Amino acid sequence: MSGREQSLAERRLELVRRSAAQRAALVANADPFVRKAAALDRLVTKVRQYPMVTAAAAGAVTFFGSRKLFTLVTRALSIYALFRR
Repeated sequence: MSGREQSLAERRLELVRRSAAQRAALVANADPFVRKAAALDRLVTKVRQYPMVTAAAAGAVTFFGSRKLFTLVTRALSIYALFRR
């Protein structure tokens, strides 16, 4: 093996190692995004699984408005908690 071939082989090995390190860093940095994407995927799956509930919730937000709906849901949960005891 000539000196040039040896130099190229060493350079290739160095590049392969650097590439592996960069790939590992990308995977480590992407982990939070992957977990958030998985959670979003589960949410979308549930929405697709129950289209009538999703349509009812969207209709309620449209009809009542988000602020009033939040107030109504909060009151309903409080009453539910009282009667559950």
